[in-house]
Amino acid sequence: MNSRERVARALNHQEPDRIPIDCWTTNAVDEKLLRHYGFTDREQLLRRFDVDFRYVEGPRYVGPAPAVHADGSVEDHWGVPRVLVEIEGDAGAKASYREVLDFPLRGARSVDEVRDYFKWPNPDWFDYACVADQVAAARATGKVVVFMGDRMNRCAQLKPAMYLRGIDKIFYDVAVEPEIAEYLFGRIADFYLKYFRRTLEAAGGGIDILMMGDDFGTQKGPFMSPDMWRRFLKPGFKAFCDLGHEFGAKVAHHSCGSIKPIIGDLIDCGLDILNPLQPDVVDMDHAELKRTFGDRLCFHGSISIQKTLPFGTPDDVRAEVRRRRETLGPDGGFIYCTAHNIQADTPIANIEALFEAYQTLGRY
Repeated sequence: MNSRERVARALNHQEPDRIPIDCWTTNAVDEKLLRHYGFTDREQLLRRFDVDFRYVEGPRYVGPAPAVHADGSVEDHWGVPRVLVEIEGDAGAKASYREVLDFPLRGARSVDEVRDYFKWPNPDWFDYACVADQVAAARATGKVVVFMGDRMNRCAQLKPAMYLRGIDKIFYDVAVEPEIAEYLFGRIADFYLKYFRRTLEAAGGGIDILMMGDDFGTQKGPFMSPDMWRRFLKPGFKAFCDLGHEFGAKVAHHSCGSIKPIIGDLIDCGLDILNPLQPDVVDMDHAELKRTFGDRLCFHGSISIQKTLPFGTPDDVRAEVRRRRETLGPDGGFIYCTAHNIQADTPIANIEALFEAYQTLGRY
């Protein structure tokens, strides 16, 4: 059974020959693994681990040059200044992230002030012509083609609002200044609907899965009540799902945290795949989620990057992979992957144990 057949059966809630495998890593982990195996590119790693998915980079930014501040921070295309932070891992691996330094709309006191923000991004700032070649190259591998975007530009509403307004401020808006929150979420959703439509058009039907990413939960529960989520975020979320389906793609969503109270709403919106079923949070029991939602939703992820991979042994890793097969694997509807990108502090022995276990323990 090839990758496309395998994934199609899993998404149809049927058991393929084995549970499909996805691979999420940081650049630092890729570099460490390339050195370990003597490989020259990530495609070799993906083939080594028999990964069933290939992610396309997407449109290329060609808009105005980003502003650079005296403190070294660089604005993203939303006008949010970010500073480069490097984190040491083992074997000399360094992971780098661009972290938010300031929130440009934090001081806005009315909808008019938010509307008049002069750094709203424009979908015309991107070159979409490159997407066709990316999709063709991914298709040539025989794998399932996914478009997700990068960390700075992923189909979302809440996280961009946090970056623009400030984490505490956007939740204050939701509770006290709802007209500001509604305008902000709507403006962000409008950008991504245009950006993703043009991406999907350029792909010519070649994208199999459209992956969104917007964290709706903390370790202890959702960021906001289900009623608030339904009012402020559900319309945009449904529009994103409808857009993916319009182009024949399955729609996946990444949300960290404990989000069980809104999973039914995600399904109502048309969501096909939920990632990551984060294991180290409250109220996200995998067996219960499978019983409650497993006939209507495919699950993706669930392997701990907070505890097992960085701090466990290879035997611990194999045991967790086995448990996922037992709780989430029956009747299909499950894709092996980690709960987020494998981080630079993860030993190579645990990464090797992970992918070997996927192969040996994920067979039906």
